[in-house]
Amino acid sequence: MATVAQDVSFAQKLDQLARVAIEVGLGLTRGQELLMTAPLDAVALVRRITEHAYRAGASLVTTLYTDDETTLMRYHYAPDEAFDKAAGWLYDGMGAAFRSGSARLAISGAHPGLLSKEDPGKVGRANQAVSKAYRPALELITRHEINWTIVAAATPPWAAAMFPEDDPETATQKLWDAIFAITRINSEDPVADWKSHDAGLHRRAEQMNAKRYAALHYRGPGTDFRLGLADDHLWMGGGTTAANGVYCVPNMPTEEIFTTPHKDRADGLVTASKPLSYQGTMIEGIRVRFEKGRIVEAHATRGLEVLEKLISTDEGARRLGEVALVPHSSPIAASGLTFFNTLFDENAASHIALGQAYTNCLKDGDKLTPEELAARGANDSLIHVDWMIGSDKLDIDGITASGSAEPVMRGGEWV
Repeated sequence: MATVAQDVSFAQKLDQLARVAIEVGLGLTRGQELLMTAPLDAVALVRRITEHAYRAGASLVTTLYTDDETTLMRYHYAPDEAFDKAAGWLYDGMGAAFRSGSARLAISGAHPGLLSKEDPGKVGRANQAVSKAYRPALELITRHEINWTIVAAATPPWAAAMFPEDDPETATQKLWDAIFAITRINSEDPVADWKSHDAGLHRRAEQMNAKRYAALHYRGPGTDFRLGLADDHLWMGGGTTAANGVYCVPNMPTEEIFTTPHKDRADGLVTASKPLSYQGTMIEGIRVRFEKGRIVEAHATRGLEVLEKLISTDEGARRLGEVALVPHSSPIAASGLTFFNTLFDENAASHIALGQAYTNCLKDGDKLTPEELAARGANDSLIHVDWMIGSDKLDIDGITASGSAEPVMRGGEWV
């Protein structure tokens, strides 16, 4: 990856990030609407993305902002019954936008521990209400009916969590520097660099598809875990062509290849290698035991009550909907930073996801009924939450249909 001269200004890099988000991440088409969500502190990036969207021919760009302070006001002053409510009208509107062809872009950058000191019961109830209200719109995303992507903006609360010893300005600049480097903005041609990287991920997915493993066996510190793969599963990586015909790269950054595990074929003990930031709450030291696909024991050194409420959202919340392989030498891991942000941390380590499966990771998955998807092993849930289990001490074997084992990863790296 060729780097650019050091005198490139922050404004130029921010503009390049916005350009990459529209041209590579979304592949936005002329006449298409764009629905964007972002924290208030990301307004500078929102404006750059909005400009590039209109230059690409967007018919309308609509941005919905979130604000940490007003979120906290709910927990400090709202009546107890308010935590079972969600803005259903808003999520209905988002679903209607997607069904009418709107693209979806989320800017990540929330305070990772915003709600860590709030009542876990209220946090869990509020999260469950949102999960239920957002489900119809989320299904359009998990089925890749539309082109969508996620990018990140450095915000002072997020930067403070990562660099607590630095003053706010220095911490925020350090985080921006990391974002620009990891999202390939520091190159002579970020768009070309992204296309080359995307092609490499597709090649790795094709290699795994050629193997047709029936299961994966993980061994590492606190982990001895066998995970069956869904019938007719497909490994994917990098970008994908959505059902609307638009090619997009859903996560920026992305270093993973991923597929759909079988919801009934997970057994053993799994220990997280990184903390999980979930809806403003930090969950640390996660360790769970699976039997026949279902979590039967769950432990955490911090945030256990939130974890327990998360996996109690519905029956599918205790089962897996995604498995992803990421080499430990990925740029995110090489940075030595823990981002407390799933978009980045999941691309630093191999991971699994509780909840809803990606049905496009099954052969002809977009043509199957819910019953047919379940028969092949695809999980169904209101949630989809990734958590990291990979490290430089994790070994993974592929288990063939005949039961023999072949090395896939050793010490967190591809064999």
